[in-house]
Formats: sequence, C-alpha cells, structure tokens
Amino acid sequence: MVVLNKIYTRTGDGGDTALGNGTRVAKHSMRVNAYGTVDETNATLGLARLHATGDVDTALARIQNDLFDLGADLCRPDMARDAEAEYTPLRVTDAQVARLEAEIDAMTAVLEPLRSFILPGGSALAAQLHLCRTVSRRAERLTVELAGVEDVNAAAVKYLNRLSDWFFVASRMANDDGRADVLWVPGANRE
Repeated sequence: MVVLNKIYTRTGDGGDTALGNGTRVAKHSMRVNAYGTVDETNATLGLARLHATGDVDTALARIQNDLFDLGADLCRPDMARDAEAEYTPLRVTDAQVARLEAEIDAMTAVLEPLRSFILPGGSALAAQLHLCRTVSRRAERLTVELAGVEDVNAAAVKYLNRLSDWFFVASRMANDDGRADVLWVPGANRE
C-alpha cells in the first residue's frame, strides 16, 4: 500500500521527477507524458462517473482502478529487470484486455447498427465518455511512441487500444442503446 505523509517534496522543482524504479527523468519525457495522459484519462473518467449509475458506474470504477495499474506499469521502465525488483512490479495483463473485449462484445450485441460516424454528444454521460475516448486515444498514441524507443508492456498498449473502443461503445449505450446517437451528416452545412 502506498503511504503519502507529505504531498509536496520539492524534489521536482528543477523540472525532473522519479520513475517507479527511482530513476530521475525530465517531467516532459516520453514516459512521463504517456503515464501522465493515462492519469488525465482517469480524471475525465471521474467526470463521466458523475452521470453514471448501476452497472455502468461499477464498470467505470473498475476501469479507473485499471488505469492506476496502467500508470504504475508505465512509470516503471526496465521490464527485463522485473525479477530483480524488491517487489513484483505491477503490470497490466492480457486478462484485463480480454475483460474489456468481452464487455465491448456484450454491449455491441444490444446496440442499434452503426450507419454513420457519430458526433460526440447526446446524453451527458455519452458526451463525457466521448471525451474519455479521445483522451485515452492520445494516451495510446503517446504510449506507442514510447514503445518505439523504450520497452513497454505490450498488454498496456493493447489495453489502451481496447479502452477507447470500450468508451465508444459505452457512449452509444448511454444514448439509448444507439437510438439517440448524434449522427454525422457529411456536407450538411455546405452552401
């Protein structure tokens, strides 16, 4: 369990921060950008939960916890040295990805068929979930960029890819199972 007795430490005043293995890096490093954007995704999810109830809220709470797992995974480089660590580093697993896939499939089974691109909006929950989707896509892009130069857990990348799909499908569920989706009308406003 993490114990935080003091929130400010002044150790980052020079523009650097500590990763999960103690290595200090610039606060604008690729790795910090990736897990920072995962944290941003989690914050947008907190806003979405203001509009969620029941099973949807339960699923969103589970995803919020997964996002902390993902942040812990991304903040710890040197996966090859996991076995040497004082404690087993937390890594996202393929089982977490599979759970998202199963939930996407279950939601998709009850949705109206998709006949156009969907504009972000409709219900308050749907609009918030679209925001979650776009921020999680940015987190995915940054994580993929990081994976191009450093080792990254492949399950973490897969999780982010499925997560944005999950948010998309859930946003449709929040729009009366897709019946209240706001559809794009190509060229609707051209003169």
